[in-house]
Amino acid sequence: MNEFAFDVRVYYEDTDFSGVVYHARYLHFFERARTEALRASGVSHTELLARDEPLVFAVRRMNIEWVAPAKIDDVLTIRTRFADFRGARMLLDQEMRREGALIARADVEAASMSLDGRPRRMPADVLAKFGR
Repeated sequence: MNEFAFDVRVYYEDTDFSGVVYHARYLHFFERARTEALRASGVSHTELLARDEPLVFAVRRMNIEWVAPAKIDDVLTIRTRFADFRGARMLLDQEMRREGALIARADVEAASMSLDGRPRRMPADVLAKFGR
């Protein structure tokens, strides 16, 4: 699986006083979509932590472009695409849309690492779940 779609509804708690999604909430929506994309690929955070050599992911860099405001009660579809894997890095492209119209996009670089925070190459069996 190279691309995954995840829907999220905007609730009152996600918005400012005007009913527009507060900019920091987009990070939550993108994170939730990345986690579900991993799960759909057969990679679960719980299983990665239970390995003999536990593995975790941390966002190292994220570039977001806001194109249009999302509003209360919107249903947003977030598409997550696994773009590349390089050593301990995973590169992802994400797009958030409302009824096909682009709301925001994000380029994400995540690092795979051991629990002590040191970068660690993604194991071959995990990469295989992404078709790599």
